[in-house]
Amino acid sequence: MQGRKANRASARHRVLGLGPWTGRDCVNTTDRFDVAGLGAIVTGGASGIGLAYAEAIAEAGGRVTLLDRDQEALERETARLAAAGWDVRGAVVDVTERPALDAAFAEAAGLYGGLDIAFANAGIDPGVGFVTVDRSARIPEGEIENYDTERWGRVIDINLNGIFYTISAAARHMKPKGAGSIIVTTSLASTMVEGIIGAAYMAAKAGAAHLMRNAALELAAYGIRVNAIAPGYFVTNIGGGWFKDPAAQAEVAKGIPLRRVAQPEEMKPLALYLASPASSFVTGAEIMIDGGFHLGVAQ
Repeated sequence: MQGRKANRASARHRVLGLGPWTGRDCVNTTDRFDVAGLGAIVTGGASGIGLAYAEAIAEAGGRVTLLDRDQEALERETARLAAAGWDVRGAVVDVTERPALDAAFAEAAGLYGGLDIAFANAGIDPGVGFVTVDRSARIPEGEIENYDTERWGRVIDINLNGIFYTISAAARHMKPKGAGSIIVTTSLASTMVEGIIGAAYMAAKAGAAHLMRNAALELAAYGIRVNAIAPGYFVTNIGGGWFKDPAAQAEVAKGIPLRRVAQPEEMKPLALYLASPASSFVTGAEIMIDGGFHLGVAQ
C-alpha cells in the first residue's frame, strides 16, 4: 500500500511538471485529480465562490490558506472546515495591500514547503447597474454620467489590481519549483455586457481575463499554468447579497437556458480540475460556467 501511494505521488508530480511527463506514466483518470498534500491559497476565501474553491481543494486533501478581509467570516469558516478534519487556516488580508498580501503568501509557502495552487478570487461590486433586474426601468445612479468615482476606483482596485498582486505573489513562489496552477475568477461579464451589473465590475473582469492570458503566456516557460473561471449567476454575497432574494433569482433565471441560477457548490468540480494535474495541458483558458447564458437568452 505504501508503495502504491508513493507511485501515485510521483506520477502526480510528473503531471504537475515536477519531473518528465511522457504521457505513458501509469496514472488512472481519478488519480489525476489528486491534490493531496499540495499547498493552496484562496483570496476572498471566507464566503461564496472562494469558499467553494477552498472546500474543493481541502476535501481532496490539499492544504489551504483562506485570505479574506472579513475576520468574523474567516474565523467561522476556518473553524468549521478544521472541525471537519481538513487542513485549513486563515489570515485577514486586503488584496489591495500588496505588502500584506506578499507576506501572507510567504507565510503560507513557508508552512507548506512551497506553493502549488493559487486562486485569485477576491472581488466586489457595491451598487447597481444602469437597469433594474427585470430591465423594466433605468437606474440613474448606475448610469455612466452619474457613476460614483469612489465606487469605480474601489472596484477596479480589488477586482483588477488585486488579481495582479495575487498572480505576482503566486509566481514568486511557484517559479523556483518549476510548477504551479493559478486560477483567476473572472466573470461572464468579462465578455458579455450585462446592464444590471455595474460598469466598473465589467471593466475590471475584462481586464482580469486579458491579464490572465498575458500571465499564462509569460509563466508557461516556468511550468506554471494560469487559467480563469468565468461564473454566470451564482448566489453569493456580492453586491450586498441582493441575489439571495428568491424573486431576483427567479427573474434572472428566465433568461438562462438552463432556467435556473447556480449555487457556489457547483463550482467545486471545475475548481479541482483546474487546480489539479487533470488539467496539465490547459493554460490561458477562460472557462464559462453559466448555465448557457453566454449563448443568448433562453428559448
